[in-house]
Amino acid sequence: MQRSEREATEEAFRAAARALFISGEAIDGFVASATPGQLSACRSMLEAELVHRDRAKRQRLLRQARFPVPKSFDGFDWPNVSFPDGWGREDMLSLSFMERAEDLVFYGPTGRGKTHVATAVGMAAVSAGHPVRFWQTAQLVLQLGKAKREGTLDRLLADVAKARLLVLDEFGYVPFDVDGARLLYQVISESYERRSVISATNVEFSRWGTVFADDKLAAAIVDRVVHHGRLVEFGGPSHRLEESLMLGKSGR
Repeated sequence: MQRSEREATEEAFRAAARALFISGEAIDGFVASATPGQLSACRSMLEAELVHRDRAKRQRLLRQARFPVPKSFDGFDWPNVSFPDGWGREDMLSLSFMERAEDLVFYGPTGRGKTHVATAVGMAAVSAGHPVRFWQTAQLVLQLGKAKREGTLDRLLADVAKARLLVLDEFGYVPFDVDGARLLYQVISESYERRSVISATNVEFSRWGTVFADDKLAAAIVDRVVHHGRLVEFGGPSHRLEESLMLGKSGR
């Protein structure tokens, strides 16, 4: 093996060994005594282990996310999806909003693809190595209430807190009582600037007070969305939503 080939193999070996948290002292000792064949074989073994661990991690993240049905962006019909000015589909697909812990609201009538896109974004995040949690919102509220009664609320909240992305599907389809609304608000407020939240809903902001049975809680959540999120509309623009957003922005 020529020196340049050995150097390349050694560099790849060192990178793989460091990624597996092998100490620098152990790496240096092996490199100093290894034959070219031994170095190449060990590099291949370590790289194979990294691939295996990466695949296992993504499979674990996919199970933990609990998507009801796997979805991708392949073949999705985008013409009826409206994005905010200056921010579009590529921004969403790049997952750059997660770096800033921004929220997304997917708004539109039932059957327009909100759940499909929310799931596909979540699966893309899993593929990128990010923890995700997917919930039908009413089911999450029920589980929060049950956990509170059974004294396990902290455990459930800790599980939610592991996520970099929280997907709340069918947001507002079922009204909550005051206790449920407060528990959901706790999840959303604790996510602020820590993780992104995608809410898929067919309820315009002006009616969120009815959904939450508390106008103040609804206003606080809408304020978070307006000032730290993006509205993506499915099935054409909603003038009432645009007016709600303009009202929120004028109150900054």
